[in-house]
Amino acid sequence: MKILIIDEMHQSIMPMLQKEGHEVIYSPEITRDEIIAIVADFDGLIIRSKTPMDRDLLERATKLKFIGRAGAGLDKIDLEYMAEKDIKLFHAAKGNRDAVAEHAVGMLLALFNKLGKADHEVRKGIWDREGNRGHELAGKTVGIMGFGNMGKSFAHRLQGFKVDVLAYDKYKMDFGDELVREVMWEKLKAEADILSIHVPLTPETRDFFTLKELRSFAKPFWLINTARGEVISFKTLNEALDQGILRGALLDVLENEKFEKFSPEQKAEFGKLAARDNVLFSPHVAGWTYESYEKINKVLAKRIKKAFKDL
Repeated sequence: MKILIIDEMHQSIMPMLQKEGHEVIYSPEITRDEIIAIVADFDGLIIRSKTPMDRDLLERATKLKFIGRAGAGLDKIDLEYMAEKDIKLFHAAKGNRDAVAEHAVGMLLALFNKLGKADHEVRKGIWDREGNRGHELAGKTVGIMGFGNMGKSFAHRLQGFKVDVLAYDKYKMDFGDELVREVMWEKLKAEADILSIHVPLTPETRDFFTLKELRSFAKPFWLINTARGEVISFKTLNEALDQGILRGALLDVLENEKFEKFSPEQKAEFGKLAARDNVLFSPHVAGWTYESYEKINKVLAKRIKKAFKDL
């Protein structure tokens, strides 16, 4: 097949695909207009998140047999159109699930032990032990919302911390085991000290975490979001933190990740979040490690090979 790669990828993707006889065009600098102009010539596209795979683009991809998504999120892909045209979709959540899980645990430990604050103060010659007293994970209840690749991997990483792990997934059943208790959403909200979000962005999950929803938790809790920022707004986060509903927030993703395109309200609310000691940020890098960069390629190449082995 003829395959176009439109985003930056680990260079191992080229020989992996060429080994199977495919012609691979690697064009990470290509623009959307340039993609539209040539997409009709290709059987496959490999993407990250440069441009939406919407109907306008896909209708021009008349030979397209598959899209390979180097990552987990599918919210920028017209899944309905792909189903209509029987275009296969491969995504590589298994390639970065370990990275996401480790990042979530790392952020949690960093906030619990005030490592960012402590490091900053010691560098300035401030030796404040009491002001940097931390919390222990042992004995706490961790709730996981969404028990797919990321949620399950996060649950595995929590073993050894002596925590009780609960998980809720609206679309899965009978997944509980020795690592995790499968519960309904209301049960999770009644017990969780910590909530880690591992759901895709859909019309259902967008702005799911309203102030009313957060208030329905039985006790104040810490929130971890390595999934999609649009599930909770800056304003809601600030209100929940001000009211003591949230004890802290760990945010690898934001409702708007383009600082230059913040609305006036977003700019003001983000400023409030950024001034808080109990909020920790990272720039959407939870799944972006040196190891996952290559693992993603292996997952995609394997899935493409399996799906088209009879070509």
